[in-house]
Amino acid sequence: MSSLPEPPSYANDPAYKAALDRAETLRAYYTHLLVFLVVNAGLFFINLLTRGNGGSWWFTWPLSVWGIALMIHTMVTFGGVFSDDWKKRKADELYRRGREASPHG
Repeated sequence: MSSLPEPPSYANDPAYKAALDRAETLRAYYTHLLVFLVVNAGLFFINLLTRGNGGSWWFTWPLSVWGIALMIHTMVTFGGVFSDDWKKRKADELYRRGREASPHG
């Protein structure tokens, strides 16, 4: 009978939790990339087989639009766009702005 493994002794460590969050972000990104590649390859082959002589290459439209979305996901995952640091800076800014606007601040 198999049982679940014991959680590591450092499971409550904030650095470990941050590493788990990062691993989840990377897993979501790589899943998105894999689905993008598989689906768009399928669309390419459908277009290739059904376009006939002189037909259009319509698969480029979903490829382009989804490609833009994937580029944004790449920037968020690897470029620091909207990172946790950004979120903290933005929260600090909004907090200070709210405190300055408050008549009781």
